[in-house]
Amino acid sequence: MAHKKVQLDQETFSCSICLDLLKDPVTTACGHSYCRNCIKTDHCYAGPEDVACDVCTGRKLKAIKSCLTCLASYCEKHLQPHYDAAPLKKHKLVAPSKKLQENICSRHDEVMKIFCRTDQQSICYVCTMDEHKGHETVPALSESTHSSSINIRPLRYFEDVTAAVSETRDKLQDILREEWTNISLTVTEVDVLLSPPEPKTRAGFLQYSCEITLDPNTAHRCLFLSEGNRKATFMKQQQSYSDHPDRFTGYSQVLSRESLTGRCYWEVEWRGRGVDVAVAYKNIRRAGSLDGFGFGFNDKSWSLRCYTNSYIFWCNKKRTDLSGPRSSRVGVYLDHRAGILSFYSVSETMTLLHRVQTTFTQPLYAGLRLFESFFGESNRDTAELIELK
Repeated sequence: MAHKKVQLDQETFSCSICLDLLKDPVTTACGHSYCRNCIKTDHCYAGPEDVACDVCTGRKLKAIKSCLTCLASYCEKHLQPHYDAAPLKKHKLVAPSKKLQENICSRHDEVMKIFCRTDQQSICYVCTMDEHKGHETVPALSESTHSSSINIRPLRYFEDVTAAVSETRDKLQDILREEWTNISLTVTEVDVLLSPPEPKTRAGFLQYSCEITLDPNTAHRCLFLSEGNRKATFMKQQQSYSDHPDRFTGYSQVLSRESLTGRCYWEVEWRGRGVDVAVAYKNIRRAGSLDGFGFGFNDKSWSLRCYTNSYIFWCNKKRTDLSGPRSSRVGVYLDHRAGILSFYSVSETMTLLHRVQTTFTQPLYAGLRLFESFFGESNRDTAELIELK
């Protein structure tokens, strides 16, 4: 009987909300007793139509906010860290929502923070680089992802943003261009130290041989191209080439179709009065006054002039007289990144005629220049880029 009485007393003096002994008890009109605080907060518990706090255990309280970053809903107590912790203050809080998962892109599992005007739907930032690339989009600046409730800023706002971004981009490009020049100079110095040594034998050079052809659009009208555009012949009668902005009009010169970077090797077989075996940037002058046109007579080209009894190296109008064995074949070795350009006399052996150490700032193109022969039509000057097996 005593045990029954104790159990009855506990039920009589327990709060049916918190199931604990009554604290500051309050009796309702229906005769039930509750803790005063339980009565005050009872309306805060989530009902069937409410959004419940995802953190509460047991009987859950109503959520007062949902977080689009956490994809969770919080009651007043459990929301407080979002107001106190610096990282959480950046989260996007909205009115309590049961449809948080609807804000997640089903394809990329990212929050849909962007609205695509073109397709009239909410998307994530990955979508803008995928199937919605190039579409007209705006930020979703609202609590609902439904298109009718999206708050779109005026077009003027985006024009101002675009102008500011463009100005920042231009300034950044200027800074990067200046820094890249400094980096390029440093990298070139490192490349010189780390670059493999120049080959010592013809077999070693041949491992860097490259296929080069002459570009008809650059050929002077006194040059006739043959052998698959690998051979140039000086002709007294001009060829019927069409006008082209890349064509040389001052001297009988021609450039290769292919640009040269990295390590390259090629050979030129020539006959006649003489030939310029050269390399040049693509932006070398093609038309106008003769001054500064020829290979080696500007800062955009380097040229070895081969005569029957002498060699001359030209660069930026500076002449260097060279000595070396006479040969009808010249080998050219280029290590673009290391800034090395070497010319060799090729016969049964290879003899270095001249080596240049500089900094190349653009891709190079192989060049040939021929001179008019004094010996008539049967002794035309020719130069050919040899196919190296």
